[in-house]
Formats: sequence, structure tokens, C-alpha cells
Amino acid sequence: MADPSSYRPRPGEIPDSPGVYRFRDEHRRVIYVGKAKSLRQRLANYFQDLAGLHPRTRSMVTTAASVEWTVVSTEVEALQLEYSWIKEFDPRFNVKYRDDKSYPYLAVTMKEEYPRVQVMRGHKKKGVRYFGPYAHAWAIRDTVDLMLRVFPVRTCSAGVFKNAARTGRPCLLGYIGKCSAPCVERISAEDHRELAEEFCDFMAGRTGTYLRRLERQMADAAEDMEYERAARLRDDIGALKKAMEKNAVVLADATDADLVAVAEDELEAAVQIFHVRGGRVRGQRGWVTDKVEEITTGALVEHALQQLYGEETGDAVPREVLVPALPDPVEPVQEWLTGRRGSNVSLRVPQRGDKKALMETVERNAQQALVLHKTKRASDLTTRSRALEEISDALELDSAPLRIECYDISHLQGDDVVASMVVFEDGLARKSEYRRFQIKGFAGQDDVRSMHEVITRRFRRYLAEKERTGEWTDGEEPGAAPGGQADPATDPAGLAEPPASTLTEDDGRPKRFAYPPQLVVVDGGAPQVAAARRALDELGIDDIAVCGLAKRLEEVWLPGDDDPVVLPRTSEGLYLLQRIRDEAHRFAITYQRAKRAKRFRSSPLDDVPGLGETRKQALIKHFGSLKRLRSATIEQICDVPGIGRKTAETIVAALAQAVPGGPAVNTATGEIMDDTEEPGQQTGSPGEPVSTGAPDERRGQER
Repeated sequence: MADPSSYRPRPGEIPDSPGVYRFRDEHRRVIYVGKAKSLRQRLANYFQDLAGLHPRTRSMVTTAASVEWTVVSTEVEALQLEYSWIKEFDPRFNVKYRDDKSYPYLAVTMKEEYPRVQVMRGHKKKGVRYFGPYAHAWAIRDTVDLMLRVFPVRTCSAGVFKNAARTGRPCLLGYIGKCSAPCVERISAEDHRELAEEFCDFMAGRTGTYLRRLERQMADAAEDMEYERAARLRDDIGALKKAMEKNAVVLADATDADLVAVAEDELEAAVQIFHVRGGRVRGQRGWVTDKVEEITTGALVEHALQQLYGEETGDAVPREVLVPALPDPVEPVQEWLTGRRGSNVSLRVPQRGDKKALMETVERNAQQALVLHKTKRASDLTTRSRALEEISDALELDSAPLRIECYDISHLQGDDVVASMVVFEDGLARKSEYRRFQIKGFAGQDDVRSMHEVITRRFRRYLAEKERTGEWTDGEEPGAAPGGQADPATDPAGLAEPPASTLTEDDGRPKRFAYPPQLVVVDGGAPQVAAARRALDELGIDDIAVCGLAKRLEEVWLPGDDDPVVLPRTSEGLYLLQRIRDEAHRFAITYQRAKRAKRFRSSPLDDVPGLGETRKQALIKHFGSLKRLRSATIEQICDVPGIGRKTAETIVAALAQAVPGGPAVNTATGEIMDDTEEPGQQTGSPGEPVSTGAPDERRGQER
């Protein structure tokens, strides 16, 4: 625990102007970002008597080891910079709202030649118009199904679209009238785009004008005795009204507003947002956060607005934002929102009428979300805490292992040997910390030696980071010879990672391999555990526990013990170790399969400079197989369209250097395949067997 007085700036050193400040811990990680109208007055609040600080603020200032600041011109600039740094550094003591789910949007890909209507999640993309978010994907599909009758916009994927264009036959939706079938040119690209724009206008809330136009067209058709057309328009109007009924009118027509409500207690807060467009609720979303700092409702609202509109521009920011409490001061936030939209934005608290009533509904939703979150989290926290305590007791650790790293080796009969590192913090997967390794020190299959190499490489990087930050008092890391070179006695394979000077600059962002675990878990038994322990001992690391989890009997092995530790089958600790081990295995085998697939797809033609996929396919199609291409002359290769003499000479030279191996074998039957492949057969690299067995048969040899 640090003493704040040890890094307190000298009197008069802090400027009395707007700015953004950052607190860093002993590892130079940014742990808190804040903004202030006056940096001098704001930072002075952190360096008072610890007994007078809020418990969370006291925890932050005692965890920090330094503070720095950046002066800006206005409070709006401070707001923008604070948002950017919170997003970049992910500081642990800042309020960060977490989505309880990835909300689906109704998206129209206007950037494509033939715009497509689909359900999308995740980050928003340029050139795509979004509507929502919705609580459930099925709600989007129900709405789209009704509207495709009136706006038959394309909904198929690129593969289905291209296949229909190739065969000249549309999909089922094209036959039943729910797609205008641009794939077979029933409608031009311009008319289809106009149809997509009408769909977007209707979804954006401009419904009245379009319905009145359809009603006039229906009346005109009936007057002209075009009864079939009038009936079709009548059904279209009915479908649109049914789609509109799914979103009840809550505010006056043409009202565009977002309503933000907050429910909070001393430890957590829940935020609910209703998106109202054209007077109807078009979307809803919710966030929760831990209150890791002393914060008011207005400040919670400010952070919510930053996250909600930080990446939005134009109409995505509504004309009106209704909140339960205004940020203090409110002017910079309102000016920032106006800048994001490009026109005036009203930020206010509703006092009466329909908007006040709707705000009460949003607040009830926030309260229910907070209660539900607490119910789920209480059970989850209890289970994870019990699991960590059971692991600590079984392995006789000094404290619960809050950070656990697990390593696994994967290969296919000794080829494509890779390793994985997965990280669990507080019993939860931290996927941003996952790492993958290629085994470089030797060739062949040796899980024990591979484990030693991976552990050595990972913790050399950790020691290099400690040395870079000045945590080594002797200026030299264990296991390294003078001058920063690896000691051959402890590093016979030459596994030392690059020196600290090649690491990322000191900017406060999380570093790779920078933070040590309390427990290292390896997938395997006593040999793998001994290899991991030996690697740590060679590096002089003795404060990290090691264990292994053997698959067959789910036994936990410790270094130097002849007998394993057997945890009860109903133990939460064993269940957590199994989850971590299985996640490491999944991550490793996914990487190994990707490498193998890439190798199988490789060809000697890949080494020919300037030879792209189109011309490679043309060569294989022309000659039928790689073997026939290898036996062809330069003149015969020149007969392929797009291949000149110079390119043909390069191809012949590349194929001559690639020595073919033995005959290909069908791995499903053991049959030696014929040397002459049929035209159009997919061919791998020379000497590689063509795998035709079932996936389960091939994967049976994977480790």
C-alpha cells in the first residue's frame, strides 16, 4: 500500500486550469482517469487525510504510485480526452458500464450495390444504417417479415446472392414476393436502392406520409376498377400497421428522444435507455456498473452519455436527451452532444406530462435490472469465491489465486506444435490476456520439452518488464548473463525474448506478459509440472505456485510430490480448474487447426511473385493437377490466358525447386491414391496426403 504523500506534487506545481489527470500504479498502469475544471482544486481533494476520504477513493490513492495531468483549453476538450483515455487504458477504478448482453440491431447495408436487411450485433460499421437496439433478435425478424411484403428488399447472404445470379433462379423469398430478386435482375440496382431507402425512412419513423400515400393509391386503384391491385395495397397497409403496432405510441408524433434512467445503491448502479423515434419506442438497452469511486447520479449520467454517444454522429444522437439528473456542470456535456450531432441537442430532466410518465417507466426498468443483476451476481460471486478458496486450501497457498494462467500443448502427430496460455482473473476468463505460442526451440513431438520452452518464454518477458520498470535493484534479471545476453547454461535453446527496449512504450496500456499469476496450471501430469517448475527455477522465480491437472482421473499434481492431490468430484475448485484447463485446450487446438489448414492450402505456386489467386486457379483448371503443371513446358504454360513467358519461366523454376514427396494416401481407407488427379480436384502441397476422412477420424490423432 503506497502513501499518497510520497507522490504528491509540490505546491504550485499543478496548474489552475481545465485538464485531465491520470493516476498510475507501481507497474505504470493507468488505474484512474478524471477531468476537472481546475486541476489544482480537484487534485488537492485526493491528498487530504486518508480518514476523510471515501473508502473507494482511499483504496485508489493508496494503490496509485504517481499522478500526471494534461492541460486543455476548454471543459469540452477535457470531456473528450477523458472518454478517449478511459476507452484506451481501461482503468480499474473508473466507472465502466457493462452490457449484460450484445444487443441486436436491424441493419441495412447501404454501402453495398444491392443493400441488404439483416440482424447485426457488435460494433457499428460505416455505410450501414442501424435501427434499434432490440431486446431480442426474434422481434427484429418478426418486424422484417411483415415489412418485406411492402418493401421486398434483399435479405440473403453474399453466397446465396451469387449462387442465385449464377443459376438464374432466385431463392424462395423471390418466388413468394418477399424479395424483389435483384440477383436475377427482376429489378435494377437503382430501383432496389430506392426501395431500401423507403424501408429506412419507414423504420426511422416517417410512417404517416407513406401510409397516406398507400391509402390514396388504393383508393385510385379501386376507382379505376383495378381491384386486384387495390386488394394488394390494402394488404400492404394492414401489414405495415401490424408492424407499427409492435411499437406503441408513447410520445407525440415526430418526437425523437433518448430517455436515460439510473437505479443505484452504495455498491452498484444500473442504467436503462429507451430510444424513442417518431414517438415510438424503437429500442431499449441496459448497463450495470460497480461504483468503484464516490460518484453522484449526475456523474453516472455523464459517464453513461459518454459511452452511449462516444462513437455516434449525426442522427444517431437525438434532438432531445432526458435524464434523471444533470451532470455538473451541464454546459460542456450539452456542447459535446451538440458537436456529435451537428445541431442543437437539448439535455434536460422531464418535469411533467407524457415524458415524465415515460421516464418513470424507464426508472422502473432500471430498478428491476439492478435487482436481477444482484440476484445473479450474489450467487456467482459466492461460487467463484468458494472455488478459489478450495484451490488455495488444497494447494496450501498463502492466499486465494486471483490470477490463474493455464498452458496447454497441441499438435497433430508431432506436426504444427503450438501452445496456448489462457488467463482467469477472479474466476472469470480474461480473453484479452490470452496468448498463443509456436514451438521454436526444436522439431518433433515432446510435450514436456514444449512446456518448458513456453513457460521460459512467457516468464522471460515478465522479468524483462520488471527490469524495464526498475523493479530489479541489481540491474540484472535472474538467468541472464552480463550485458543482457541469455546465459547458455540456463537457456540452451536460445529462447530469450527481445530485450526490454523492444517492448511497447510506457503509455499505461496493458503490456503483454507484464503481470505475474499467483498460480500456473499446466495440462498434464507430473512430467509437465516438473518441466514448468524447472523453467521457473532456472529464471529465479520462486513466488509462483505450479500445479497440473491430468485428464484421465482429474488429479491435481504438485511439483516434487509422488502422489496427486485428489479434489472431491463435487468440488467447486475442481470444477474451476477443469473449466480453465478445457479453455486452454480449446484455445490451443483452435490455433493448431488453423495452422494445419493453412499448411494444407499451401502450394509451390504461392512462392511465385506476382501470381495471384485468379491466375493460380486458371493454371490448375487448365492442367487439371499440380503434377501435370510440373511436367508442362514453358510454351504450354504460356497457353494459359494471362500467363506471359517471364511468369511461365518463374513458375517452372519454382516447381523445380519444390521436390515432390511420396504418393498421396486416403486417410479414411489407407488406399494409395492415383498419381493422376481428376481435373478440378483440389490439390495441396506436393508430398502432403489429401485428407478425405471424416472430421472425427482426422481429429482422433490430435492432441
